[in-house]
Amino acid sequence: MTTHPPLCLTVAGSDSGGGAGIQADLKTMLALGTHGMSVVTAVTAQNSLGVHGVWELPPEAVTAQYRAVVDDIGVRAVKTGMLSSAPLVETVAELLAGTDAPTVVDPVGVSKHGDPLLAASALDAVRTLLLPAATVATPNLDEVAQLTGVRVETEDDMRRAADAVLGFGPRWALIKGGHLKGGTDAVDLLTDGSDPHWLRAPRHDNRHTHGTGCTLAAAVAAGLAHGLAVPEAVTAAKEYVTGAIAAGFALGGGIGPVDHAWRLR
Repeated sequence: MTTHPPLCLTVAGSDSGGGAGIQADLKTMLALGTHGMSVVTAVTAQNSLGVHGVWELPPEAVTAQYRAVVDDIGVRAVKTGMLSSAPLVETVAELLAGTDAPTVVDPVGVSKHGDPLLAASALDAVRTLLLPAATVATPNLDEVAQLTGVRVETEDDMRRAADAVLGFGPRWALIKGGHLKGGTDAVDLLTDGSDPHWLRAPRHDNRHTHGTGCTLAAAVAAGLAHGLAVPEAVTAAKEYVTGAIAAGFALGGGIGPVDHAWRLR
């Protein structure tokens, strides 16, 4: 009997341009040696220039997809991405609460182009229901401000931001400092409140970074599916996404994607 790779599930929106969302997650999961599965929460009309339309799926469709996968196939790690409304956040949080697997929550608020992907009315549900279900929460600096009100301009601010995010209940917070001004390194902070891990990598001069956040969170989930501890999973994910950013390529007339297959080229 052939054994299967570790099972990794993404619950997120579809990016028709293939750079972010479900498509980025599945590419990442494959590149990192897991079997990727998906629950689509929304369909977007999206390309290198921006998001041109969003159609949310009803909660019952999300529940049916999730139950079909988890009840039959099983799962070793789950990653959540775009959950655009309070009913979807509530639905997914309830599903996660009944699943015995580590969860990476990427609280997607806006797209790379600044298009809103999370209704303001859903923020309370993210804070009170989704973040408490997270093994690791992975907000960027804009999402930190949206969720906590903490504005991050320095590394010291990142510590405050992590404390604020942890206050909502995730076991670990990964504060992504890619938007931090100045410096030659891209700096992230991973902490459980007592054990800080500063992750630094060279900041690449490449504008083609579409899908960075989705890719990093999916890579963390893949590491957890392989059985890595959180610090090791995040360190490996940071290395993977740094290479993917360095190899990001032009596509269409706007911001191109990171290269999920960079290790294969």
